[in-house]
Amino acid sequence: MNGRADARLGQRKRTELFFRTLAAVSAAIVLLSLLLILGTVLWKAVPALSLSMLTQTPRGGFYLGKEGGILNAIVGSLDLALGATALAFLLSLPLALYLNVYKGRASKTAVWTRFFLDVLWGVPSIVYGAFGFVVMLALGLRASLLAGILTVALLELPIMTRAIDEVMRLVPRELTDASASLGATRFETALKVLVRQSAPGILTGVLLAFGRGIGDAASVLFTAGFTDRIPGSLADPAATLPLAIFFQLGTPFPEVQQRAYASAAVLTLIILLISLAGRAMSRKVTRHVVK
Repeated sequence: MNGRADARLGQRKRTELFFRTLAAVSAAIVLLSLLLILGTVLWKAVPALSLSMLTQTPRGGFYLGKEGGILNAIVGSLDLALGATALAFLLSLPLALYLNVYKGRASKTAVWTRFFLDVLWGVPSIVYGAFGFVVMLALGLRASLLAGILTVALLELPIMTRAIDEVMRLVPRELTDASASLGATRFETALKVLVRQSAPGILTGVLLAFGRGIGDAASVLFTAGFTDRIPGSLADPAATLPLAIFFQLGTPFPEVQQRAYASAAVLTLIILLISLAGRAMSRKVTRHVVK
C-alpha cells in the first residue's frame, strides 16, 4: 500500500511540475513576443519620431519623404474611437442590464441574444466595413467621420456587451435579492447594485472595445475614408493611424516606411496610456465592490 501511495504521490508531483513548467514557458513566450514586437517597432520608429511629426499634418510630397506629420491621423483616430466607444456604450450597457435584470439566465431570449452577440464578435472587421459601405451607398452618403463612427460602434457593440454581461453575471445573486427585499425596483437594482458592483469590469470592457476600435483598419477603409486634413465636422472624411501605417508602408521610400513605424509606436503609446488610466480608475471604483 505504501508503495502505491508513494507512486501516486510521485506521479502527482511530476504532473504538477510539468504543468508549472508549461505555464512558465507559455508566460515567457508571451512576454518575449511582446518585447520583440515593441522593440522592433520602436527601433524602426526612433529615426522618424520628432515633435514636428506629432504636431503637423502632411504637406505636399509627404508620401515621397517630404515634410509634414501625422497629426491628422492622431486626431482622426481619437475622434473616431472615442465617438464609436461612447455610442457602443450607450447601447451595450442597457442591453447587458436587460439580459441580467429583466431576463433570467435560462431565458431563451437571453441565451439566443448572447449567441448572436458571440457570432457578431467573430465576424471579421472587413465585413463590417463592407456592410457600412453598402448602407452608405443606399443612403447616398459619402465616406466621413460619422460613417466611420457608426461602423466601428457596430464592431465594438458585441465585444463591449458580452464583456459587461459576463461581469454582471458574476455579481452575487444575494445582493440583488437583498435590494428587491428592501423594496427597490428592478431599475433601481440595476443602477445601484449591478452597475456599481460591476464597475471595474464595465471599465475593462469599455477599454477592450476601445482598443479594438482605435486599432482597426478594415472597418474604416471604405467608411471613414482618408484625408491629409483634420476633420472639421462629422461629414468630413477622417484619417486614422492604422490606415496611415498601411499607406506609408506601401510606399517604396525608406523615409516614409520609417514614419509608418513611428505611427505604429504612437498608436501603441495611446493604447498604453489609456490602459494605464483605466487601471487607475478601476482601482478607485473597486473599493465600492462587495467581495
